[in-house]
Amino acid sequence: MKILVMGAGAVGAYFGARLQQAGEQVIFGARGDNLRALKDRGLDFKSCDGDFSLAVTATGDPREFAPYDLILFCVKSYDTAASADALQGCLNPGGAILTLQNGIENELLLAERFGHDAVMGGNARIGAELVAPGSIVHRTGGLIEFGELDGRDTDRAQRLAEMFRRAGIFGTLTMRLATIRWEKLLWNAAFNTVTTLTRCNVGTVIDDTAGIELLRALMREIAAVARAEGVELGDAQVEAQITRSRASLRMVRPSTLQDSERGKPLEYEALCGAVVRAGRRHRIATPYMDTVYALMKLLDRNLARQAG
Repeated sequence: MKILVMGAGAVGAYFGARLQQAGEQVIFGARGDNLRALKDRGLDFKSCDGDFSLAVTATGDPREFAPYDLILFCVKSYDTAASADALQGCLNPGGAILTLQNGIENELLLAERFGHDAVMGGNARIGAELVAPGSIVHRTGGLIEFGELDGRDTDRAQRLAEMFRRAGIFGTLTMRLATIRWEKLLWNAAFNTVTTLTRCNVGTVIDDTAGIELLRALMREIAAVARAEGVELGDAQVEAQITRSRASLRMVRPSTLQDSERGKPLEYEALCGAVVRAGRRHRIATPYMDTVYALMKLLDRNLARQAG
């Protein structure tokens, strides 16, 4: 299968590398220093599953090697529209654009651009960091949960599942895509934002009494909004996220924290912004998330001023 990784940061590069190792033809879409490093030196991984390096094919223009059977769409959510424009005409008939982005709003935007049948959604279950151009530290996880937008069990989805199995990155083929996307947002919109605002890793926030209560308050608001959207999340899922994080995610430094430390734009709109907007649609009060949303917006603007 001919695959484009659109956005070869830590997440996209890891899954693309595993697919290439499994014999698939993979093109890595990147830009700037990362693109130059991929072309000159390839990818270098320090991984909890064993270190490895890989020579790759990389491009700054996805049309260069088009068309593709699968596009792993891994760009930051604020780059979705511009990246979608760059992909016009790049997908083979019957192919799929599989978004592994944060948030719950990107599928709709992509479906509007490429048609509902061309788009699939999913979660990247991985803790990884791009520590330098072309250099990635993989700390935990490394699986993909995915499914069709309408919940069908299609031949296309089964083919992708089998390919992901061969590459060792298959997590789940779900018929309940909205549920797993909200479950991930339950974690991301709380942990990504709080760790970013405090400059702490997951374990440090969990070990603090006030920190853990703030996380609970945020996740309960997210769960309430999810229920209004037709997804059954409640205290059981909140506590399960905390238990899982305490047991196996203590050293994780979420992607938004990584971006803030590098002075990059923050994905606050895809995380807390999505919850706030959905809450307003359903007239559900989200005071904790409103506060975090305002703080993340201020931090993002300050980072932009410093960078400019």
